[in-house]
Amino acid sequence: MPRYKLVIAYDGTDFHGWQKQHPPADAEHTRPEQVMDADHTSAVPEGRVALRTVQEVVEHAARLVCREPVLLTGASRTDAGVHAAGQVAAFTSNPEPQRGVGWPGERGCDRLVRALNGALPGDVVVRSAEIVSDEFDPIRDAVEKEYTYTIQTGEQRPIWERRFAFHTWYALDAGAMARAGSLLEGEHDFASFAQISHGRASTVRTISGCRVEQSARVDHLDGPAAPGERIVIRVSGSGFLYNMVRIVAGTLLEVGRGRIDADAIPRIIAACDRRAAGPTLPPEGLRLEWVRYGQEMKRRRDGETE
Repeated sequence: MPRYKLVIAYDGTDFHGWQKQHPPADAEHTRPEQVMDADHTSAVPEGRVALRTVQEVVEHAARLVCREPVLLTGASRTDAGVHAAGQVAAFTSNPEPQRGVGWPGERGCDRLVRALNGALPGDVVVRSAEIVSDEFDPIRDAVEKEYTYTIQTGEQRPIWERRFAFHTWYALDAGAMARAGSLLEGEHDFASFAQISHGRASTVRTISGCRVEQSARVDHLDGPAAPGERIVIRVSGSGFLYNMVRIVAGTLLEVGRGRIDADAIPRIIAACDRRAAGPTLPPEGLRLEWVRYGQEMKRRRDGETE
């Protein structure tokens, strides 16, 4: 029974997050465009509707391609409106060639990628597939993840990038933001950077990197770029609390505006109080870039020492 690891990218704008959800049919927050159409709906409890989620859509495509029940597990439960360039997911196939079901390993991972992408909507793509051990767990085996948060500044609101970046009219001091970000690195109690209802027993986490990159604003318009800057905050670590990266981004935004001093970051961490940090920025600027596993990290370390 081959187990397949998938690397998936998606535009999260029209998804209600990664994880399958079946809220009450009369839920006020259910928008028509988020309800799955007939081609992407699985069995749902009576009286409830399926919100359109990435897990549901990819799982449905895998069922169509493999012609068998499929249970897809993803590494990160991204929220509604959050994007991914390197989400990792896995499923196990149980091929029965005589019945024409399943995806045998000898059929090839490249063919599996093409078949899945042929069954997926335009806002999701499988970037790669490979056979992994039967025990591979995308969640448990992950050792590091990286998220980016993109901010565009300037007097004109972005048009083509509006789904993928948060816009602010304020000019930002990227140098101060970078200094503040470096003070977040290391193992700390990040209670100040977690939504109050985070649901975790411990708020201690390790940030291995928090970098701020600055460039000319990008909006893909004809002629010169609109005045302003594009600032990308890169946060990597072994794991994150609910809304943690969006709160980190909101705090660094306030540093960039001059409303929080960069040197105040240690005091904000020590406070262990959500009120001490900056706002939670909206989801459109957030993207899961990659998830790494033990063997990948070992190969990277070996390469760095050669």
